[in-house]
Amino acid sequence: MASAGALPALPLLLALLGALRPGPGDAQTAVFPTEAILPRGDSVLLNCSSSCNETATLGLETPLTKIERDIGHNWKMFELSDVQEDSRPLCFSNCGEKQTSASISITVFWFPERVELTPLPPWQPVGEDLTLQCLAWGGAPRAQLTLVLLRGEEELSRQPAVGEPAEVTATVLAGRGDYGANFTCRAELDLRPRGLELFQNTSAPQQLRTFDLPTTSPQLTSPRILEVGTVQRVVCSMDGLFPALEAQVHLALGDQRLNTTVTYNKDSLSATALVEGTAEQEGDQPLACAVLLGNQSRQSRRTLTVYSFPAPNLTLTEQEVSEGTQVLVVCEAYAGNVVRLSGVPPGLRAPRAQSLLNATAEDNGLQLSCSAALTVAGQVLYKNQTQELHVLYGPRLDKKDCLGNWTWPEGTQQELECRAWGNPVPQLTCRRETDGALLPIGPLRPVKEHEGTYVCWAVSSRGKVTRKVFLKVLGSRNSTNMIVIILVTVVAILSTVVTATYLYNRQRKIKIYKLQKAQEEASMKLNTQATPP
Repeated sequence: MASAGALPALPLLLALLGALRPGPGDAQTAVFPTEAILPRGDSVLLNCSSSCNETATLGLETPLTKIERDIGHNWKMFELSDVQEDSRPLCFSNCGEKQTSASISITVFWFPERVELTPLPPWQPVGEDLTLQCLAWGGAPRAQLTLVLLRGEEELSRQPAVGEPAEVTATVLAGRGDYGANFTCRAELDLRPRGLELFQNTSAPQQLRTFDLPTTSPQLTSPRILEVGTVQRVVCSMDGLFPALEAQVHLALGDQRLNTTVTYNKDSLSATALVEGTAEQEGDQPLACAVLLGNQSRQSRRTLTVYSFPAPNLTLTEQEVSEGTQVLVVCEAYAGNVVRLSGVPPGLRAPRAQSLLNATAEDNGLQLSCSAALTVAGQVLYKNQTQELHVLYGPRLDKKDCLGNWTWPEGTQQELECRAWGNPVPQLTCRRETDGALLPIGPLRPVKEHEGTYVCWAVSSRGKVTRKVFLKVLGSRNSTNMIVIILVTVVAILSTVVTATYLYNRQRKIKIYKLQKAQEEASMKLNTQATPP
């Protein structure tokens, strides 16, 4: 077998033919080469010769384009050009009346015009079969043409090319490890058995994306209720995703898409969004979370109730009043709310309550509370409003708050407790009547010459009240006298106790004596009555 190219040297060939010199009856036709393989569209040179010892007539029968390139005694060289397909040209010779012939086998090879891997799906679920298909158009010789399906460098299937176009399929079970894998189809034309080489033609690679999305719904965490003007956090999470980074999350309240911040882990994600209640959304709104991965999605829904609940309004006819003034307290809320006013017994469930208060000194600083209740989605909500009542009264300087008589030993540490009451808070001052000396209110360290009668007065913008305080200081002389008095008193008490004890014992002994005498007389009478006359 020979490929397209130069033939053996003609002189040698002719010398061999001349040496045979057979007669007309033995003449034979020869062609060289007897086999040829060449690329499609290429050219080949053929040498037709005859062993006739006479001059033979030579020719070449073929549908191919031929050109007579050279000629000699009983041989001719032809060039066949633009060979497109397999052919068997026939070389013939006429030696006398005898015609002989010889043929050459020409094999044309060419690569497939197109090798394609049918498009892979955009996403392939993990755990499902994936069918790969390779198509090849053209290519020859088909007996040496093979189609190979590859995953990376791994051969998945190797089959001979059959049909037009040639088709090869293979089925693989998609796994997580196939994510990002390149799949190709390769055409192999193996001409090594015919002295040539292995020719290969590979399709463009296609990358597979596999995904795994659980059948469970994502977990949606959100409040059940949302007040107008407030902001709450909504979280949507899901586990078991692959690849988690490819997943998308959509959060929406009604028809409003929420801006989300997504955090990805190895096989999970968590999306967070802030949702603000608006007056337009008041009422029940659907809250939805959708996780999209590949060509599938999973959703979770729940209802979020948007409500409006303004604080109740608490009003007083006057917030600062004089003692004895009547104050009207009104607690009022919006329709649909139920209010309760502190200090007022529960009545009808209404959005308004009121109370008439007769202000006293004890009511100064009183915290008045107005509470409103609203039921939203089965939950009872409360809002409060408070105000402080200021009652003007006094000044007061009562006996219980400022005692009138004080007796303190000289040199001791004492504290004068004297307090004035009133609103506004009165100023308290105590001075001695004799010389106007000031008596400090509070600690005295130590008590010295503070004895005397003091006048204390409390003054505020509402008036003035006074009270006398008598302070007696016990010095060292007075202390001695006091000790003597105490000793005399103790002696007198002891004497009285001793005398009383003596008299009690004397009376007791007299009673015992009389009782014994009576018992003796009774015994004697009994004895006398018992003696016979």
